[in-house]
Amino acid sequence: MLKLLALKDAYLKNEDGATAIEYGLIAAGISLAIVAVVFTFGDQLVITFESMETAMTDANTRLP
Repeated sequence: MLKLLALKDAYLKNEDGATAIEYGLIAAGISLAIVAVVFTFGDQLVITFESMETAMTDANTRLP
């Protein structure tokens, strides 16, 4: 009987999976932050990349 109680106590004190859950929550928080930034600044990012593409294309066409 004492062995059974010791096994129960060891099971309740086991925190092996807690680290994996914490890392999962951190990853979820980071991904939510990335999604929020993309939705907020998405149109501005598209405009920035398109202007960079235009500038690079213009610079490439000027080469001899």
